[in-house]
Amino acid sequence: MEISAVANIVTVNGNIKSVGDYQKIKTHFDSLVSQYKSLVVNINDSFSMTSSVIGYFNKLILKDKIDIVMNIHSQDLIELLDDLNLSSLFKIKKI
Repeated sequence: MEISAVANIVTVNGNIKSVGDYQKIKTHFDSLVSQYKSLVVNINDSFSMTSSVIGYFNKLILKDKIDIVMNIHSQDLIELLDDLNLSSLFKIKKI
């Protein structure tokens, strides 16, 4: 998995599947939330997301009050997050 950011737009390429991926995401987002209160997350390739990453995004939105919009390519990942009733919280859009 690779992660990059330009201003408040974050792009994730590759599958989000390991503890190492969680650490990369957490490190990257921790530095961004000190600068931005609104983030756009483009998830291009991942068809899954670990529970630790889902929990981390929940924390950012609910506790830290960060506005996040997720643009997701994979219908499988959209359905997974929808099954968890997270579509509206994560403001999911299909790309």
